[in-house]
Amino acid sequence: MQHNILATMRSLKIIDGCKGTQLYSLNNAAATTTGCGGVGDKLLQHIHDHIKSQTLRIKSVHSIQLSNLPDTVVTVEGTFLPYGLPVKELLEPKIEPSFIPLDFVETLANVYRRIEDCSQFEKSRLFLEQCAVFRGFGDHKLFRQSLRLVRQHAVDVHVKVVVAAWLRYERREDELLGLSSMDCCGRNLECVKASLVAGYDPESVYDSCMCSRNSMVVDEVEECCTSLEDEDGDMSFCIGENEIRCRRFNMASLSRPFKTMLYGGFLESRREKINFSRNGFSVEVMRAADIFSRTKKLDQFEPNLVLELLLLANRFCCEEMKSACDAYLASLVCDLENAVLLVEYGLEERAYLLVAACLQVVLRELPGSMHCSGVMKLFCSPEGRDRLALSGHASFVLYYFLSQIAMEEEMRSNTTVMLLERLVECSAEGWEKQLAFHLLGVVMLERKEYKDAQHWFEAAVKAGHIYSSLGIARAKYKRGHTYSAYKLMNSLISDYKPVGWMYQERSLYCAGKEKMMDLISATEFDPTLSFPYKYRAVSFLDDNKTGPAIAEINKIIGFKVSPDCLELRAWFLIAMEDYEGALRDVRAILTLDPSYMMFYGNMHSDHLVELLCPVVQQWSQADCWMQLYERWSSVDDIGSLAVVHQMLANDPGKSLLRFRQSLLLLRLNSQKAAMRSLRLARNHSTSDHERLVYEGWILYDTGHREEALVKAEESISIQRSFEAYFLKAYALADSVLDSESSKYVIHLLEQALRCPSDGLRKGQALNNLGSVYVDCDKLDLAADCYMNALNIKHTRAHQGLARVYHLKNHRKAAYDEMTKLIKKARNNASAYEKRSEYCDRDMAKSDLSMATRLDPLRTYPYRYRAAVLMDDHKEAEAIAELTRAIGFKPDLQLLHLRAAFHDSMGDYISTVRDCEAALCLDPNHAETLELCKKAQERIKKQEFDNQR
Repeated sequence: MQHNILATMRSLKIIDGCKGTQLYSLNNAAATTTGCGGVGDKLLQHIHDHIKSQTLRIKSVHSIQLSNLPDTVVTVEGTFLPYGLPVKELLEPKIEPSFIPLDFVETLANVYRRIEDCSQFEKSRLFLEQCAVFRGFGDHKLFRQSLRLVRQHAVDVHVKVVVAAWLRYERREDELLGLSSMDCCGRNLECVKASLVAGYDPESVYDSCMCSRNSMVVDEVEECCTSLEDEDGDMSFCIGENEIRCRRFNMASLSRPFKTMLYGGFLESRREKINFSRNGFSVEVMRAADIFSRTKKLDQFEPNLVLELLLLANRFCCEEMKSACDAYLASLVCDLENAVLLVEYGLEERAYLLVAACLQVVLRELPGSMHCSGVMKLFCSPEGRDRLALSGHASFVLYYFLSQIAMEEEMRSNTTVMLLERLVECSAEGWEKQLAFHLLGVVMLERKEYKDAQHWFEAAVKAGHIYSSLGIARAKYKRGHTYSAYKLMNSLISDYKPVGWMYQERSLYCAGKEKMMDLISATEFDPTLSFPYKYRAVSFLDDNKTGPAIAEINKIIGFKVSPDCLELRAWFLIAMEDYEGALRDVRAILTLDPSYMMFYGNMHSDHLVELLCPVVQQWSQADCWMQLYERWSSVDDIGSLAVVHQMLANDPGKSLLRFRQSLLLLRLNSQKAAMRSLRLARNHSTSDHERLVYEGWILYDTGHREEALVKAEESISIQRSFEAYFLKAYALADSVLDSESSKYVIHLLEQALRCPSDGLRKGQALNNLGSVYVDCDKLDLAADCYMNALNIKHTRAHQGLARVYHLKNHRKAAYDEMTKLIKKARNNASAYEKRSEYCDRDMAKSDLSMATRLDPLRTYPYRYRAAVLMDDHKEAEAIAELTRAIGFKPDLQLLHLRAAFHDSMGDYISTVRDCEAALCLDPNHAETLELCKKAQERIKKQEFDNQR
């Protein structure tokens, strides 16, 4: 049914601009010009004109001494380095726009404790705090998991609507084709209908999406309006010359004002006809009110009439009728245009559900809806926030969500500032104020409004956010008070337990050896900080030591791949005229972030690829497959990514390549980019059976194992394929397998191997089959699988074969097998770690030391070393070993082991703290739950004994 008020118009969709994390920034306004078009003389001329206007340091020639390379001349006047070489004076560590506690472990433990002790209706708020903590230490998976818990435990409609939209926004780049913003992909936590139902229902969040069910409302036969009109009434409302016959009792039941009018001491109570002309309501709305008073239904009315009925209900306090109008109008909101229109009615009449439904559409259209002036006026202005508050729809969670999007879109915009100001107004809890003040400080610093930035950072510190001291120091430094900034960071290191970011920040305010010592300390405390590596690398370049510069940046790329570090390495490689290596890194950057801007944010990565391609040997698609095999077998994930990117440039619609890309990204721990590639694989599928497989992998990777199995079975029913069988086997193996289940998984993998596929995937299947055989104690069959995998260059099978040798008590053969993997693999930290299991203690310590040097994020080496120290009765050193790793990686296993050590030493308070922090990461970890319970009982016993 079409109505004027709900006429369909084109949705306000705004294409996202080219934005990306930028490595450097320039003060010169001209330096923000973006060159992201095609290759052409005009653009090149623009670049050269721009160079002439720059005051950057540009070195025309560098003499480079490399130990294993001939002398190289580095030139920067050519096409490939239009913005010169990187300048260390322009390097600056990022101030994280997040809630960063000084002690993550204590904070995690505190949050877990309060979640366990609070009522059901408070959990949603505490899970939101947990979200902020997880965002602070950069674990996107835990953040999304916690955000799901916020929605799962939400009670009121407002929080459900906001968090459901936030969950969808988190996967906005990965959306499936053919779905609108109001579709939920079967996720009940994102369901647009479930979000508009108030109350907490622990069962409903596990059911299928309400949108995918048959409507629960059964259409009933409409009652004939004429029959209602013909029924006798005992009084009339008169509007002009029109008379609306009503039943006095029914009308009086609508509200207390009507009851007082019709049965109270007023003249109207004794009149059969009541003049209603001066109230401003139409004849149609009074007829509608009469019909509603008898039937309690609105489904036969036009939306315009229901809007007027809502006004009548508000005027005469008809709560039941108002609720019905509210729900009816909320059900009609389906696109941005009518949401923007109807929200005004909802706010004016304080229609809670209608405003919620409009808010839902607006939030699910983000970031495009931010370009709608009406929407932004409502969200950004103090008056708009007040109007939302009166209707029950202004909250910290709403403005936290909006401010995060605004900061991603354009951190320096006035919109961002206004949304953060509203966030401050909505903040009530201590952590909320800390975060809101800190975010405003970060934005003001970006806007170069240093005095205001310092003010907001100081407010955050006063509220308890010690990390904001870093912002105070930076603002003082920008205002020319370098010594004051240095003193502040110095006192911070003295007053608190030092962490990596403190030394990193202090390094900005000193020079020479002191600066380098601070950077070394920063890396020792937190090896995941990228700034020290980048600064040292550029310093080597300044000294004409390009080899050491690349080696330095390689250290962090080896375990934490990020676009900014890859950019710096590409920059160095271009300077060395290693264009092939540079092109590899730029292609990898584009895979991680397709909109990334290089060279101070002045050149789109795509354009640099176009410039480099003509000077690099071009491969055919067949050549690319050979190159991919070579890199895959040498465990060169970045090189493999680059080859796949080139293959996709030649064949952009190839789903298989997108799928390969997603596997590589998962190996590089880039879950978000991996999911984007996987969804693109699904979107470009050319057949139903292929599409179902990719949808199955999407479901599996997002924690929906049973649904993934259903997709695999549907795909097999259409066509037997390697990927469908492999998916089914993989999903089934992701559980504790009994002998019968193991046989079935083996059968599925054998079926997969009989289907056509390439060697890369068959090697993976053989490797997995070998693992299942090992679990079934069929070691000879497992060895055959691993040998066959190695024959088709699946290098990782060395690890499985080594395991077989070890189980056969051939430790020397196992050690030798892992040595082969170390020699072949480009990224071999895990190989060193695994080889340590097959040698004596001293050699194991050496291998684990190498593993930590290559990848400090691997937790097993710390646990092993700590266990050895405990065996040697060096308890303090064992605790220190674990504490060092926990300082930059609060990991479940590390926390559990440290808790166990504290327990063995009788320090039960520390045991409980570490257990609670670990349970904040995984509330269902059985061993930690048991350890925590025992420690709490011992604490109670000690308290009881002390009281006696």
